Amino acid sequence: MLKDEVKNALDVINQGGIILYPTDTIWGLGCDATNTEAIQKIYALKQRAQEKSMIILLDTENKLESYIQEVPAIAYDLIEFTENPLTLVMPGAKNVSPALIASDGSVGVRVSSHPFCQQLIQRLRKPLVSTSANISGQPSPQNFSQISDEIISGVDYVVNLDQHDLSIKKPSTIMRLEPDGKFEFIRK
Repeated sequence: MLKDEVKNALDVINQGGIILYPTDTIWGLGCDATNTEAIQKIYALKQRAQEKSMIILLDTENKLESYIQEVPAIAYDLIEFTENPLTLVMPGAKNVSPALIASDGSVGVRVSSHPFCQQLIQRLRKPLVSTSANISGQPSPQNFSQISDEIISGVDYVVNLDQHDLSIKKPSTIMRLEPDGKFEFIRK
C-alpha cells in the first residue's frame, strides 16, 4: 500500500500536479520544489501571498548541501538530536524554484521522518514542497478530518494513508540558522 501510494503521488508530481499528503507533522500540500508552475498552483489554492514562502522536505540531511550554499556544521547536530520535527530556515538557497526562495535568499528545510515522505523524495530525487493543508489565515488542520473540502477538491491527488489517524499533530519548530551558527526561534 505504501509503495502504491508513493508511485501514485510520484506520477502526479512528475506531471506537474500537487498532492495532499501526511507528514511527520501535520498534513501538507506538496509538489516538486523545482517546478514553479506547480508551486504557483499551491499558492493559488491556499490563497497565500507570494511573499510568504513555503518549506522543502528532504529525506536525509546528506542532501542539505545540494540546496543550501553554506550549511552551518551545527545544522547536522540540530537535525540529529532534536526530539521534535525541526524546520531550519537558512540563507543561500539554491537548486529550487525561485518561488520558494524568500527575499533574503533563504529557504526553510526539514528532513522528514515519515516513511511516505522519505520514499517519495528518494524516488523523486528532488525536494518536496511542504505547506500546511489549509487556506491561508485559517487554522492548520491537526489531522485529515479537519482539512476543508476546498483543499481536498483543489489538489490533483490525495494520498490514501493515515487518513483515519485522529491523533493531534503539530507543525514543526522553526529556527532561523545563519552560516556562522547564530540562530533564533521563529516558532517553538
